[in-house]
Amino acid sequence: MAVTLARAGLATLPTPLVRAHRLEEALAAGPIYLKRDDLTGFGVAGNKARALEFLIGDAVARRADVLVSGGSPSSSFCAAAAMAATTAGLACDLLFSGPAPTTPAVNIALARAAGARLHFDAAPTREQLDEAVVAHSARLAAAGHRPYAVPRGGATGVGAAGYACAARELADQCAAAEISPAVVVVATGSGATQAGLVAGQVGFGLPWRVLGASVSREPDEARAQVLGVARECARLLGLAPPAATDVDLRDCRGPGFGVPSEDDRTSAAIALRHEGLLLDPGYGAKAMSLLRREIRDGTPAPVVFWHTGGVAAALSALVQGAQP
Repeated sequence: MAVTLARAGLATLPTPLVRAHRLEEALAAGPIYLKRDDLTGFGVAGNKARALEFLIGDAVARRADVLVSGGSPSSSFCAAAAMAATTAGLACDLLFSGPAPTTPAVNIALARAAGARLHFDAAPTREQLDEAVVAHSARLAAAGHRPYAVPRGGATGVGAAGYACAARELADQCAAAEISPAVVVVATGSGATQAGLVAGQVGFGLPWRVLGASVSREPDEARAQVLGVARECARLLGLAPPAATDVDLRDCRGPGFGVPSEDDRTSAAIALRHEGLLLDPGYGAKAMSLLRREIRDGTPAPVVFWHTGGVAAALSALVQGAQP
């Protein structure tokens, strides 16, 4: 890469790339490989640790004193942001749409334990949280603070840089294993993860297709979001910009954001019982359902399933009886 961004060391990298022999047997397909970003090693942040390495690095470089972000009460990013901020000596303000949950929420508990200030009812909907984050940051600045505002999921060019680097990490692992994936399947919510992978895939000339499972936005909106963040990421890193045709995703919202379909529950059960993977109902299970559909539709192998984490949400779902 032509440009070096500030980076805080959070994740234990590279994460493993392993062949999923038992999953191959269950799906009568293969080869299938698992990119284990549930094992990034920073709390239970999963893929969020990659984005936060660059977001925290940028915040510190800009001499910020408080990180501001937002999400739903189940947000893994919010909990991870709180933990990352405190390790860097930053305060953290987290904004949530709606009231405080009436039942215990693991990610809320993690954020609170990390010392974050939690602001509920900060916006009427999740979609309005990014504006609320900007407004809250402006109030902090007016009071003499130096806020660093981060949209939901860390979906900025800086945050996506973590996954541009991850694309090259995967390329190195594939070269060492002498494999050439045809497609990489990943869950897409805020868009930062897929945007970084697309920026890296295009910028480094990697041979696979990145396929996103859109879990929260309708497809056209999701494509525009991913493309915009990917282009900003490429600009920051001095890489060739991706085209609209480089963004490939499917509508995997099902019954709604965070609500698994019966097929998603089946996907979570298959992953757990055959590979010991914990897939959360809002992201991982929906991405696994997409992988299963792609295999049935004849997608060529090898295939890489990028496990983005969500372990806290997966455990919460198990305790609450939501899956598998």
